[in-house]
Amino acid sequence: MSNPRKAVVVGISGCSSSGKTTLARLLRDIFPNSFILHEDDFYRPETELPIKHGLFDWDCVESLSIPDMVKSLEHIHSEGTFPVSSRNLSHRSEHGIPDPQRRPHQTHDILTTSQPTLDSKEDQNSIGRCPVSDTTIADLKARVKTWTEIGNPGYGILTDAENAVRLCVFDGFLLYSKALAPIQPQMDIKLFLRVSYAKAKARREARSGYVTLEGFWEDPPGYVDKIVWPNYVEDHEWMFEDGNVEGKLKKEVMDEMGILSQEGEVERDMETTLKWAVEILLERLPIAISSM
Repeated sequence: MSNPRKAVVVGISGCSSSGKTTLARLLRDIFPNSFILHEDDFYRPETELPIKHGLFDWDCVESLSIPDMVKSLEHIHSEGTFPVSSRNLSHRSEHGIPDPQRRPHQTHDILTTSQPTLDSKEDQNSIGRCPVSDTTIADLKARVKTWTEIGNPGYGILTDAENAVRLCVFDGFLLYSKALAPIQPQMDIKLFLRVSYAKAKARREARSGYVTLEGFWEDPPGYVDKIVWPNYVEDHEWMFEDGNVEGKLKKEVMDEMGILSQEGEVERDMETTLKWAVEILLERLPIAISSM
């Protein structure tokens, strides 16, 4: 029997530099028939962006084209493919000033290869050396392969020759913001990664920059403290007890929204996070597909 939807969408959200893209690329490498959609490929033109503290504010909902995001997710669900356009989706010129002399390092970078069928600038950005061991990745690939075999819960889901459902990993910094309510019904499984201010700031400021339509750009000084972290707090404090985004999540809110997050400490290494995410998908994908 064919499925009315041709793809399952797994949202991965959290603050900038919380590990979303690293996790998304690892899941794409581990699960068959999967691809990534980046929220960052839906930025509005620079001329339409709000200004905050004298800087372009790329880290707010007003910087994103929500209608285009909804249309793309609807297309992915119905067709199982990217909504390929004759133009680039991304208008992003990044969070700062251009530095044409700098280029991202490619040696030992994690999964920098662009995906076929979508001209994504975000997918070209390096996110550094892989923080998960080759052994763990190989073990998880083997676990997923076993899960897809006859007699196991994943049989026929992602690998059926005729009716396979594709796995779309949707990576974005604002997926669960109240202002993005129009896109939330399009996500079948929702994961949320937490990060401390100190770790987010250190990771963000250590980045070499971003590939953009215009070339290569970097954050201006103070961008994390002026734009990134305050916006993250404003858009996510409703999910946390006492509005403390480094504290405890509100269980009733997470349950109502269907958002899953790791319990306990804020800081988790990517190997632990990856194992957690794989187990969630192995459990939830059959449920998501049966309800489509």
